[in-house]
This record gives sequence, C-alpha cells and structure tokens, in this order.
Amino acid sequence: MTPRLLLTLAALLLPVLGWAQSVSLHGLLGRQALLIVDGKPPRAVAPGQTHLGVTVLSTDEDRAVLALAGGQRLTLRVGESPVSVGGAPAPGGSDRVALSADARGHFITPGSINNRPTQFLVDTGASVVAIGQAEADRLGLSYRTGQPVTLRTANGTAPGWALKLATLRIGDVTAYEVDAVVTPSAMPAVLLGNSFLNRFSMRRDGDTMLLVKR
Repeated sequence: MTPRLLLTLAALLLPVLGWAQSVSLHGLLGRQALLIVDGKPPRAVAPGQTHLGVTVLSTDEDRAVLALAGGQRLTLRVGESPVSVGGAPAPGGSDRVALSADARGHFITPGSINNRPTQFLVDTGASVVAIGQAEADRLGLSYRTGQPVTLRTANGTAPGWALKLATLRIGDVTAYEVDAVVTPSAMPAVLLGNSFLNRFSMRRDGDTMLLVKR
C-alpha cells in the first residue's frame, strides 16, 4: 500500500530548557510523523523514535501522540492551528494554548501577571482568578486600592480585595483586564478561574486541555 502523505500544517510551541520550541506536524507518511522542529528540515519520525527532544509515541490517520521534554504528553492533530504548550512565549502569539495534566490530574502551568512570572492552577470551580496575598505582594499588585470583598472559604468567610489584572499570559495567549481577587489565605499557585477561562472554549483530550479563544 502506498503511504499516504498529508501535507497540512499544525504547529506547537514547546518549553525546552525554558525556551519555546517550535514543533510542527507537517503530515503523516505511513506510520511516521513528519515533524519540523525549530524550522529545521522535515524529519520522518516513527513511533518510539525521538527527534530534537520530541518523541513520537503513536500515530494514526490524522494525529500523532508526542512526548515532550519534562514528561508532558500531547495529541497533535493534522490541520490544527498553532498552539502553545506552556513555557516561554514565541513571536507572533496565538489564539490557543495546550495544557498538560500532572500525575494527579491537575493542570498546572507557568505564565505571567502584568509581565511578572507566576504559576497557575486551573480551577473551573473558581468564579475569578484567585491570588494569595503573599504572591500578590511578590507580583507587586496594588490590591489594597481595590474593592474590599468578603470571600467564602472552606473555613467560613475571609476579607479580600477585588481588582483587575492588566494582563494575564499563558504561553502565547494574553488576556487583558481580567477580574481577580486577592485572598489572605496561603495558596500553592494562582487559581486560574472562570474570569479567564470563560474567554476560551475548552477541549479535554486525555491528559491535555486545549483552550481556544472565543
């Protein structure tokens, strides 16, 4: 049987050693994935093989499953628009970002608030982005000039402050004027709530969550 060559383009930006690595699924040649990594010539990579830090786990007629640096796993479909997978942003930006779940099933990703780096934890049950007071201080947020609010917590109520974040960025996706609250409670990461998530359509594919701007 003659291998079928699919020549549509799908691109990813993958974090490797703190940099955004460009990876494109240029097509499929039989069971081999045609990968373009960082603009280098296409390479046919069979399942089980690794090319420039990207391992092909499996392929079928319209997709490839890749293992990324750091143990992340991602399903890349032929024909998808460029996405960003955490890490540092790439030039040009994007309208979507792919997040990978950790071993506990939590979606944790680096990003930034007002151009200052921080760590996010996706929380679809939170109405707004929630930031612990210590992290808000580290980020230099002027939350005390915001609106005082009463927050409901597992232990009752607590005082807090409502404010708008000028920018919130994950990968190549930036949102502006995002509603947030600062809470005195200690938090392991900034909770990425629905004031950010509702600006996207969400698709879950195994251990990957794809957010696409509406």
